[in-house]
Amino acid sequence: MNHPILHEILSHPLIALFLIIGLGLALGKISIQGMNLGSSGVLFLALIFGHLGYVIPAGVGTFGLVLFVYCVGIAAGGRFFAAIRREGSRLALLSVVIVGSGAALAVLAGHLLKLPGDLTAGIFAGALTSTPALAAASEALKTSEDSALVIGYGIAYPFGVIGVVLFVQALPRILKLDMSRGREDEREREERVHTVLVEVTNPNLFGKKIDNSEVNHFNACQISRIVRSGNLTPLAYDDVFEAGQILMVVGRKRELEMAIELMGKQSDQRLLRDVENELKTLLVTDKRVSGLSLRELRPLKKHGVVITRIHRLGLEFVPNADSIVEMNDMLTVVGDPQRLAEFATLIGHRPNAIHETDLLSLSIGLAVGILLGIIPLTLPGGEPIMLGLAGGPLVAGLILGNFGRVGRLVGHIPRPTRILLQEFGLVLFLADAGVKGGEALVETLQAQGVGLFLAGIAVTIIPLALGYLAAVKLLKIEPVQALGGICGGMTSTPALGAITSKTDSQTPVVSYATAYPVALILLTVVAKMVVKLMG
Repeated sequence: MNHPILHEILSHPLIALFLIIGLGLALGKISIQGMNLGSSGVLFLALIFGHLGYVIPAGVGTFGLVLFVYCVGIAAGGRFFAAIRREGSRLALLSVVIVGSGAALAVLAGHLLKLPGDLTAGIFAGALTSTPALAAASEALKTSEDSALVIGYGIAYPFGVIGVVLFVQALPRILKLDMSRGREDEREREERVHTVLVEVTNPNLFGKKIDNSEVNHFNACQISRIVRSGNLTPLAYDDVFEAGQILMVVGRKRELEMAIELMGKQSDQRLLRDVENELKTLLVTDKRVSGLSLRELRPLKKHGVVITRIHRLGLEFVPNADSIVEMNDMLTVVGDPQRLAEFATLIGHRPNAIHETDLLSLSIGLAVGILLGIIPLTLPGGEPIMLGLAGGPLVAGLILGNFGRVGRLVGHIPRPTRILLQEFGLVLFLADAGVKGGEALVETLQAQGVGLFLAGIAVTIIPLALGYLAAVKLLKIEPVQALGGICGGMTSTPALGAITSKTDSQTPVVSYATAYPVALILLTVVAKMVVKLMG
């Protein structure tokens, strides 16, 4: 990069920033044996640019940090609190074992090798492949002392990625584990929404109105269509049960089995239906509808449509009469085209609204998160602490992500938009951190030597082994489920991909999704503790 024209171009901070991001993402896409650096490629390229003396605009790292952790909170909020409530308490404990042992080993290695606190925290974050932990530690160091932090992360990260992937691939072979479907799959199948055709044979139902039947009073079951002239058409309010009638029922496995037993038998007929015109996904934006239950809304009686599913915060469920309709719910609605159009108007649906982001809520949510981060919290007998720019927006995002809305603030961000904002915030933060860290890259490596690499390997491998032993022996978690939980505890998506490529079981995915948000929060908290303990 000694060419004067090229040097002049790269000396422009904005050009340097977007070149680092673009080339870093291209580097991250290079795959070796199915593994790649992903967004962390930006960090490694930024280290080189920083070492060569190039700079990027001031403040982009802070902006990227706030945007990234807020979007992480929005995404994890709905699962984080649910993970604590469900049997995820065991998987939450697994995350505690992994993150806690990783932090303890990092601190031990730091003391043995006489490493500074920022370098130790970087090794901890890199070995557990956690960018949020890197962000939290960076914020705790006030960003002016974090060059060694980024170097430690960059050194430990590659083996952190490779080590978890190798572990979850090698362990089943060594222990001869059965990677077929686990018992968790049955529950996952029961939670999944299905549709079946049912033939009515129960004489006790003949002549009774379908809308008032016991079927629609089940917890998660809806009759959505009825056969007319050989085709499935939307259910009408006045329809009654008839002998030999074919109905389409939507619901979860257990409720469907009850509905079939009540009405008659499952039908194997194949019938045509006009999906494009008679089934729509509609977004609720009218405040007059928000907060009403289906019992109050009476969609079939008053509007001639059936709400078969509700999509909320990335989750899908079949509603019952007591289900509440909330703002930004996406409703799967069945009805004739004219009634669907009328119902769409009632709930405030706009064709482009599903893909829109509420910029007002996004801006105020970020502002509230920053405010939470800078307000000192006084603990009994201790010094005031602050959540910081990593913790405050994360907490705000978790709350909005869990509740969907708080007052006028809406936590809904369409998934493609949220992923784009999260990724953009992440690469801005990585570019800023890498450029700052690159200034001292060579000096740190010369001073610390091979000890950094060995420390990173230990902080990756030992928590993996301890986590698996604790999961199987103490927490009594099934081996396949434990492997998915370990991937979540290490926040390693590549490792999860390595497991799912070897099995059709959804067990690892479910346990990963439960352990991941718990580990995510723990890592951001513990990373700051590592900085403080080594300070």
